[in-house]
Amino acid sequence: MKDFDLNLARVFVLLYETGSVTAAADTLHVTQPTVSYSLGKLRRHFGDELFRRTGRGLAPTADARRLYEPLRRALAEIDGAARQAEDFDPGSMSGRFTLALTDLGEATLLPRLLAAARTRAPGVSFTIRPLDVDEAEGQLRRGDLDAFVATPVLFPQQIVRIPLFRERYVGMVAADHPRVRGDSVTLTDLAAEQHATVFGPSGHITPRAVLASHGLLDQVALEVTRLSILPYVLEQTDLIAIVPEYVGEVFTASHQVRLVRLPFETEPIEVALYARHESSRSPAQRWLVRFMSEVLGEQVSSAQLPPWSSGRQPTGRREPA
Repeated sequence: MKDFDLNLARVFVLLYETGSVTAAADTLHVTQPTVSYSLGKLRRHFGDELFRRTGRGLAPTADARRLYEPLRRALAEIDGAARQAEDFDPGSMSGRFTLALTDLGEATLLPRLLAAARTRAPGVSFTIRPLDVDEAEGQLRRGDLDAFVATPVLFPQQIVRIPLFRERYVGMVAADHPRVRGDSVTLTDLAAEQHATVFGPSGHITPRAVLASHGLLDQVALEVTRLSILPYVLEQTDLIAIVPEYVGEVFTASHQVRLVRLPFETEPIEVALYARHESSRSPAQRWLVRFMSEVLGEQVSSAQLPPWSSGRQPTGRREPA
């Protein structure tokens, strides 16, 4: 290994995580021929093809899969020892980041993120894309996204999951609902009412799963693709919907809806930030992940319902190594 260039390890890790010569070159701020030349040196050094071209990009060979984790860990340790936290100064430098959020994320999390950024990083701007959980991982690896926020638990090897906060579910109805009067509903109440729910690419599947577990899917009168449409529907109808509590609190501030306690405990959802491994991020992306973890991971209060034992709890978040 005395003739092995550390930069080759970084090229290898980026090629593995992005599956793209173009994305690796963009991250390293070099030309594509430079990355291709480095790949050639890697192949000669290890005596293996390492990556094969497919219709979806570069696919690693068995030897490449064996090499990836030790090389990634080594780079992370070296970067941790050598990197200066001031590589990206948000107070004086500009940067544009592309994030993927659900419609709920845009309505509830994005305002908090922007408010903090306007104060702490006035030169930073954002482009927001709709989250498609089936495509987001590939978009992140290719460099089309800098980060995304999602509730589904994804553990691909090439990216990291950073928990932000946990959320419980509540019911939401029109403020003047003709039958649901108190601050809670019974299972009999839910069975007697018709429901609105969401089915789509955002990955918010728990409300439908809860209804299915109690034999209430036949009571679904409306399916929409976005949770953000529900308050508009509910304030004009007698339907009921199951929503994350913090999202519901945001909706009650702008719509004629209110929240009610459900008659059963639901598994809390965990909202998480997804990003590349730290060793594969640019200095600006490292700042972005720290910033988003801090701002979006803050405890949020619950003001609409009386407290109960399973309320929202912080996750004690930390970024995986």
